[in-house]
Amino acid sequence: MTHTTHTSHRPRPHLPDLPPIAVAQLDLDGFDGKVLSLRPAPGGPPPKEGSVHALVRFRGRPVGTVLCQIRAGEDLAGTLAAAFRAQTGAKGRYEPSAPENPVTPPRTTVVVATRDRGGQLAPALDSLLAQDHPDFRVLVVENVPRTTATRDLVASRYAGRVDYVQEPRPGLANAHNRGVTAADGTVIAFTDDDVVADPHWLTALTTPFATDPGLGCVTGLILPARLTTPAQILLESHGGFAKGFAPRMYDPARPPADEPLFPFTAGSFGSGANMAFRAGALRSVGGFDPATGTGTPARGGDDLYAFVRILSAGHRLRYTPEALVWHHHRETWQDLRNQAYGYGAGLTAYLTAVLIRRPALLPSLLAKLPRGLAHARAITAHRTDGSGEATSGAPGAHGAQSYPWPRALSRLERKGMLYGPLGYAKARVRVRAQARTPERGQRAGGQRTGGQP
Repeated sequence: MTHTTHTSHRPRPHLPDLPPIAVAQLDLDGFDGKVLSLRPAPGGPPPKEGSVHALVRFRGRPVGTVLCQIRAGEDLAGTLAAAFRAQTGAKGRYEPSAPENPVTPPRTTVVVATRDRGGQLAPALDSLLAQDHPDFRVLVVENVPRTTATRDLVASRYAGRVDYVQEPRPGLANAHNRGVTAADGTVIAFTDDDVVADPHWLTALTTPFATDPGLGCVTGLILPARLTTPAQILLESHGGFAKGFAPRMYDPARPPADEPLFPFTAGSFGSGANMAFRAGALRSVGGFDPATGTGTPARGGDDLYAFVRILSAGHRLRYTPEALVWHHHRETWQDLRNQAYGYGAGLTAYLTAVLIRRPALLPSLLAKLPRGLAHARAITAHRTDGSGEATSGAPGAHGAQSYPWPRALSRLERKGMLYGPLGYAKARVRVRAQARTPERGQRAGGQRTGGQP
């Protein structure tokens, strides 16, 4: 999806001259095991000397990341493996668990929202069609397209394999709701047009629904596909989108002791680029709030709203790092400005949405809101290892001297947080106006090309 632009006439601050960091994947046969493979991130160049940020896997399972400086002539794989072992120490001896009895994941529809980004969309669709999941359908939802390029791409290159529908009402939540309406199957998964999914992503993301009838949502791991510009490196050093390498269950019947603000710290549960819902649970809570999300005055928060609504309805939410996608971070300083402002606005917009749509949550929200706002000043939660300790495999950390987060971006995020409730109110007015003229939406939203209905 495209992102709403926030502009300013303030001078661009001095950004550090950060050299590119190669992104790689290192697979080991256990903590002390031999190297099984070393590959670049999907579509990236082979790693060589210089800074390398590597995902470490044990027999295919993601277990951590490591940042290492490789000198000319060094054994790259061996150096990365040694650095990871030294970084994690004894507490990092994650060994693959014994194989469980195979479980068939449920029928799933994968919804990809987009707008006029055919060049970015094609790699995402290629990766989705390569999934090892036995029973799924891919559905592209284009939001207020200005050209026919995306529809033509799906009709020509992906005919019979990918479905396409349009959503004429602007906003990511509207696009997602259009996908919910058109989806079939037990589970609906969502990802973005700027990711490449790991081949095992969909199976890992949806299999938990087959074994836990109380599960309403599953989220997964998001890692950077490229770290070539200062903006991309700064975002990842600020926490990126990853939520750690330890699986975690969030159960409203047993609130986590280490999250006193639960469930209002929704940013710690996952992100919209990598999430799946039990279809019945998502529909029962009304889907996504159409007055939230990028492409609306609210700027964001549609995914966070859905997480809280699922949990407040009594469903469990699970985070699983084995469900991995590679995300193309925004490349420029202006992109980063837009993102900082949008996340701040989306945070308070989604909280406002929860307050208006679920008044019964008001006492709990008001009691926790001051601490919640302080907790959420960062763009995303810091990467943790599941025990609350930050891992050291990211390229820097929030506030670190190596890659300090520019104060201008923190100010923008705070401004966005102040604007969020107003943005949500403006978006609600727009939604009401759209509801008074539904005929056009029904006609445009019904366009379809591709595979099965």
